[in-house]
Amino acid sequence: MVSPAWPKAVLFDLDGTLVHSAPDIHAALNQTLEGEGEPTFSLEAVTRMIGAGVPKLIERAYAALDKSLEPAELDRLVDRFLALYEPRSTELTRLFPGAAEIVGSLKAEGRRVGVVTNKPGQATAAILRHFGLVDHMDVVVGGDAGPPKKPEPGLLLHACETLGLSIGDVVFIGDSENDVAAAKAAEISVVVVTGGYTALSPEELGADAVIERLDEVRSTFDRLVPAGAGV
Repeated sequence: MVSPAWPKAVLFDLDGTLVHSAPDIHAALNQTLEGEGEPTFSLEAVTRMIGAGVPKLIERAYAALDKSLEPAELDRLVDRFLALYEPRSTELTRLFPGAAEIVGSLKAEGRRVGVVTNKPGQATAAILRHFGLVDHMDVVVGGDAGPPKKPEPGLLLHACETLGLSIGDVVFIGDSENDVAAAKAAEISVVVVTGGYTALSPEELGADAVIERLDEVRSTFDRLVPAGAGV
């Protein structure tokens, strides 16, 4: 296979970028809260809480209830949420339009493709398998892979290391402030897809490029400057 032009790899966030997973997260969070005798939240409210991993999701929910959690209690609730969420992680979740097509076409061009997400690895693998994407992935890095979660750069750097590529070989596609912050900290070019899980405007996110649909990913490559270029 002919080596593709830059970038050699395209990494994607999962929630809010490739998949609309908020409905299943919403259902599992509300079940968790109901089990504790707490009020539940609307889908819109929970969507705003997504990002930075399950512990942060639980913390944000309780903060919205004006309650704080001790570390042991937080750990217990995270375990409870995962026990409810993982068996149902594909019941209401849907691929965003163009997700399967862009992954397939990037692979067909000879590029490496992967997912880097704060979602735990088991649930990530289940979703990718359900939608027939797992066999297209050269690397899948979940939030429990070891490095600190996004907005820290560790998960992205781990993916690059696993692929044997430099940061200048890679573009990251995400939807939120955590994605942009992680990519910028890793010095990886970052593209934002609008309509994801963030309350910030595209301008406020500060990505290197902004697209409205996943089928526009390839059109950004000529507009991006690889990390280290011109240095």
